[in-house]
Amino acid sequence: MEVQALTKFVRISPKKMREVAREIQGRSATESLDLLRFIPRKSARLIRKTLASAVANAENNHSLPSRNLVVKAALIEEGPIIKRFQPVSRGSAHPIAKRTSHVRIVLADGASTKADK
Repeated sequence: MEVQALTKFVRISPKKMREVAREIQGRSATESLDLLRFIPRKSARLIRKTLASAVANAENNHSLPSRNLVVKAALIEEGPIIKRFQPVSRGSAHPIAKRTSHVRIVLADGASTKADK
């Protein structure tokens, strides 16, 4: 069984989020939560909140124990880009792209994946 959580319109670029998301894929959910606690980045804090929400969804909506959950996928998708302009010298302006992200965490029940193999 798979359970997921989604956080949309996070104000951080997808590239910065993906660097942290790669670290937790394939690990158990509890190990991933502990790992994210000690990564000193804004993206780690945001991914940790989404992962905690996915674990809560699994426990409350599907009655799955958290010790059996494995992070199957941590997907960081691009959200809308907020376009702004930065004034520069001689009356010019440079475009600034403020990127946003959508975070999707997919958890799988580790007990069922081992039984399938």
